[in-house]
Amino acid sequence: MDLLVYGIGELATPIGQEPNRGAGQGELTVVRDAYVLVRDGRIAEVGAGRWPRFAGPTLDAEGRTVTPGLVDPHTHAVFAGNRVQEFLARARGEKYTGGGILTTVQAVREAPEGELVRLARPRLLRMLELGATTVEIKSGYGLTTADELKMLRAIRRLGEELPLTLVPTFLGAHAFPPEVSRENYIRLMVEEMIPVVAGTGLARFCDVFCDQGFYTIEEARTILLAARAAGLGVKIHADELAWVGAAELAGELSATSAEHLLHVSQSGIEAMAHAGTVAVLLPGTAFVLDEPWPPARDLIAAGVPVALGTDFNPGSSPVASLPLILALAVLRMGMSPAEALVAATLNAAAAIGLADRVGSLEPGKQADLVVWDAESYEEIPYWIGQNLAWAVVARGRVGWRSSPTPSST
Repeated sequence: MDLLVYGIGELATPIGQEPNRGAGQGELTVVRDAYVLVRDGRIAEVGAGRWPRFAGPTLDAEGRTVTPGLVDPHTHAVFAGNRVQEFLARARGEKYTGGGILTTVQAVREAPEGELVRLARPRLLRMLELGATTVEIKSGYGLTTADELKMLRAIRRLGEELPLTLVPTFLGAHAFPPEVSRENYIRLMVEEMIPVVAGTGLARFCDVFCDQGFYTIEEARTILLAARAAGLGVKIHADELAWVGAAELAGELSATSAEHLLHVSQSGIEAMAHAGTVAVLLPGTAFVLDEPWPPARDLIAAGVPVALGTDFNPGSSPVASLPLILALAVLRMGMSPAEALVAATLNAAAAIGLADRVGSLEPGKQADLVVWDAESYEEIPYWIGQNLAWAVVARGRVGWRSSPTPSST
């Protein structure tokens, strides 16, 4: 877990343990002719010019660009089956309503835990190859205590096995199971699911799909207050399909993040800004569903820290590439390449409570970085659909490389 990365043409990173916001959303430190020294899986030194003598493994970036490892703060990467027919129906012009969630629920209920692990493993490794070193994964395709716990155990197993840092989120309030009444299911979550999830340490956060046709403001408040009392962090799927006031609730509860926000109101933006809630924007969903693009400029102008994620899932966003998300943010949401990079590193880390650990390249933080086959970080969103990741270092080790293993000196 010791490593010297040298020969870096350009190193671009945000700095700090708090998210960037407002005029500082795109604030980056750019170092030319740089190096990064790693000790015990953590960054020991970042410098420029002549690198220190080092007897351990080395990685010559050969003049390429280095950034922090990308952080994906919103995915549903553990699932079974697919929803190709739903995808084709949308291609024919049918409107997305979220009903396909129950198709995946049925597939997940039928799959053993080991099968969920087997299916998710290559998906996560592809995300690693595309530059992601930290990934949040939500449950929510079980909708029973046993099946939600099965999903969360699968996430834990994957985190123990893979070089990625995985952050589990309990999303029992994703849809309503058809076999239980609405009232009884909410009672089950509050009285059984949340205490068990919190007690076993299988999740760090609790999320609720608060939107038209799903959980109401009152229902979401009840669930999230129970989760907070149990020691879980609070997140909200907010105002994705229509405005329902979910962003306002996120501000009221000082939620760590509010996510989607395609139909957020000005009052919701102001509430989030006041609370310091991170806006997790998911342009892949807008692209796939043909919905309005997330209002990144309005959020930034109001001082809301903006993060970017894939929302990788089998229905509304079968998108696993954070570089593609950066391209959509720049081309369709008015973000600069610097703002987008911060949104997918430090701010995304803040959205999952890990800004003190990942999201920037500075001494003391976990040694997660990407060597991009590019002269500048601005090329990451420019070369659309191409994987520029040349090497990915996760927890101080080369987790993936497009060419032979680094030499030892």
